[in-house]
Amino acid sequence: MLNVQQILTKIKSLNRPFVLGVDGLSGAGKTTFTDQLAQELQEAGHKIVIIHLDDLIEVREKRYNTGQPEWYEYYSMQWDVLYIQERLFKSIHEKAKVLQLKFYNAQEDQCLSKEVPLKDCTVLLIEGVFLQRKEWRSFVDYLIYLDCPRMIRNGRVLKRDSYIGEMEARLNKYERRYWKGEEFYLREERPLEQADLVLDVENASIIKNVQ
Repeated sequence: MLNVQQILTKIKSLNRPFVLGVDGLSGAGKTTFTDQLAQELQEAGHKIVIIHLDDLIEVREKRYNTGQPEWYEYYSMQWDVLYIQERLFKSIHEKAKVLQLKFYNAQEDQCLSKEVPLKDCTVLLIEGVFLQRKEWRSFVDYLIYLDCPRMIRNGRVLKRDSYIGEMEARLNKYERRYWKGEEFYLREERPLEQADLVLDVENASIIKNVQ
């Protein structure tokens, strides 16, 4: 689907890590793709640090039963958008050597502050849904969007997310919360248009490549 040389030619030598983003809706294969890309970039001589946006979500009381529609809780309250803008994205552009970020512990339902050293890092690889929201997009140097047919994505997440409950419970939650939030994102931010590179996951081909 992707020759890593296409990415290597985009990575610029900066006096900070190059911010490479991987966006896509739930079930598009972002994590697997990111891990494979990181391995290939490392083999090409880059020092990689990976940030998964799902690790930076808020505690449950800040994103559930807030009185807001569930899709809104997911899109606007799952992450502290401005905190991530300041502590992750702006810190990178201000040439921070260490990131200080809150990481979510699902078992304890707590956010714990951790350091992310950036010594010798040449590429900061950030993956996660909604990565191209307006508060974050301008901080990403190069953005890859994984475009995957809805039927495939939906099948993957419904099979995967057994923690939600039985299949009916999974379907109901996705319909109320996640899919509506993603539909809002597609309308509001138009991620396929904003991305530098759009990959067709099903057909292993390139849809869009900004030169």
